[in-house]
Amino acid sequence: MGAAVIGVLIESFVPRRGRRATQIIVSLVAVASALVAVIWRWTVVSSDGATSIAQGVDGTSLTGIGTLTEDGPGLTFQLIILVSAFFAFLVIADRTETGEGSFAASAASQPGSMDEREVTGAGYQQTEIFPLALFATGGMLAFTMAADLLTLFIALEALSLPLYVLTATARRRRSLSQEAAMKYFLLGAFSSAFFLMGAAFLYGFSGALDYKSIAGAMITTNGMDMLLIIGVALVLIGMLFKVGAVPFHAWTPDAYQGAPTPITGFMAAGTKIAAFAAMLRFLYTVGRGAQWDITPVMWTIIILTMLVGTVVGLIQTDIKRLLAYSSIAHAGFILIGVNAFSAEGISSVAFYLVAYAIATVGAFGIVTLVHETDAEGNILGEATALSKWKGLGKTNPMLATAMTIFLLSFAGIPLTSGFMGKFAVFSAGVASGETVLVVIAVLASAATAFFYFRLIVLMFFREPEGEGTATVASEGMSIVAIVVCAILTVLIGVFPQPLFDFLAQATVFML
Repeated sequence: MGAAVIGVLIESFVPRRGRRATQIIVSLVAVASALVAVIWRWTVVSSDGATSIAQGVDGTSLTGIGTLTEDGPGLTFQLIILVSAFFAFLVIADRTETGEGSFAASAASQPGSMDEREVTGAGYQQTEIFPLALFATGGMLAFTMAADLLTLFIALEALSLPLYVLTATARRRRSLSQEAAMKYFLLGAFSSAFFLMGAAFLYGFSGALDYKSIAGAMITTNGMDMLLIIGVALVLIGMLFKVGAVPFHAWTPDAYQGAPTPITGFMAAGTKIAAFAAMLRFLYTVGRGAQWDITPVMWTIIILTMLVGTVVGLIQTDIKRLLAYSSIAHAGFILIGVNAFSAEGISSVAFYLVAYAIATVGAFGIVTLVHETDAEGNILGEATALSKWKGLGKTNPMLATAMTIFLLSFAGIPLTSGFMGKFAVFSAGVASGETVLVVIAVLASAATAFFYFRLIVLMFFREPEGEGTATVASEGMSIVAIVVCAILTVLIGVFPQPLFDFLAQATVFML
């Protein structure tokens, strides 16, 4: 968050010519430094136990407003967020051989206006995206540790508001980008309203907003069980919106398609990690009091999420919308682990999120490098239509192979991290009595494999159609992110046990 403030000052005081390089250095150093700090704090907490960052002068932990719980699960999810954010920032910072990035020269200009043409022709760059992305990252990190509802809401807005703006900054298809941002913002406002109303019900139930006090009030409910149930359900709706669960998913395909592709990868990975981490902390403390009442609702949401993500994904012809519906299906799979209410459920969710985040950032990084061309060979916008990906395996085997690895991971094919993530989540579901959900999930997972393999077939077993598509060279940062993500996807799939052991140890404090 401090680096984000510095980024704002850079926009004011650093000359235009040097802003981009300065912002890139500050952003990458900030994320890397935060990663080192989180690792250090994890070693301290793992030996000393969980602590509260809000403490009195005598060192005793406080409850109330402004509490952030520093424990193994919170730091672990922060670690996952920062790793995926580092790779996402590499993709965000990259530019193609034409010298343009994925972002508008001036996002505030009206699409198609003379002002927009002037700033684009002058070679201006919208470098405010870096502090905005850092603010969003800071909100994600706070979201995983929030221990009271007001702090959770502030963290929610800190991660959401920058993403609303970033969604509207695409260089091409400007009207589509701004439309996606407006839809995302309006639906996000509705979800925030549900969240606040839920917080009000929980305050009416317990007279407090921090998790410990609310959980303590469950001992003597005084006949106010309905306030607890309604409050938990409404807060949960706000979180389900962020993970794209049905029926709160309507923003996902439009935002994924309209946003600049690097931002799509960034928010697809980071937002899901933060939201699921916060959901676990909330449900495993406050939600336990209403577990049996909300279980039928959770089962319905999980089934609908898996089915909608799978069925609608089968008919998509745009790769970004396909990956959007894929993310909805994955949200349903992960919710099985969340609903398990067990130690295995927590660690399996964390493992799944590692696999999903790495593959997602890598896949969207590849999308940024596949562009359309006109009859004269001039490079145009990204080739998001699936038909444009025909023959990619022949024109650029490296990118096609990396994309295949990510798609196989999404499909849950053995020897990829995605397979081990699904295996862990489904095992936790079976152990907690969710066998019916797991059977439906396995069938849905088999169906989703169809649209992943359809793209693989297009890349390797179809001839390119004319000269309408080209893979463009870049400054190299996206390639670094793609290659490392592909290696990690295979490495974690082949040797999953060290990560399983680490996550099992790290998440024990949440119980």
